[in-house]
Order: sequence, then C-alpha cells, then structure tokens
Amino acid sequence: MAGVWVFNNGVYRLESSPRARVLVHLPSGEVVSSYSSLDLILRGLGWERYYGGDPDLYQFHKHSSIDLISLPKDFSKFSSVHMYDIVVKNPNIFHVRDM
Repeated sequence: MAGVWVFNNGVYRLESSPRARVLVHLPSGEVVSSYSSLDLILRGLGWERYYGGDPDLYQFHKHSSIDLISLPKDFSKFSSVHMYDIVVKNPNIFHVRDM
C-alpha cells in the first residue's frame, strides 16, 4: 500500500496520492525548482560540492562540520526525504511546504 495515512476527525484513512511538497528558501521566499538554484543557495551558505563519493549523487559538504548532503542526480527523484535533510542541516534557512 503506497500513500500517506491521514488522521481526521478521529479516523485514519490512506490517501493514495501523497501531497506534493516543495523546498522553500526562507530569506528569499523562492521555491527551489532546480539543482542549479539550490547549488547557488548552498554555496552562499558555505557548502561545497563533494566529488569523492557516489557518481550518481550530487553531494555537498561543509569544512566546518561532518555533515554531508546527498541528492539524486535526477531532480525528478528529489523527494521530501532529501528536502528535510537540507532543512535539518540548514536551520532557519529552508522550509518544506505542501503545494
């Protein structure tokens, strides 16, 4: 069963099509719609591309931490899991919103 369980009025139900989510850059209010825009924002925050890992991933790291952001090369596979990883590693800079 694929989908999202929703609790409403004391009842759980399975929604077959999960809500679409977007990653929002809070300072500009911009929805991140491509890796090129995300790359510019992350570089401005001190993240650098990491080329030593899996060639099927875009990866970013910071010299000041052990954090690594790993994203699928294909932006169409960029999911809410990847979005929340970016949010956790950049508090108060990004937010995930339902469309």
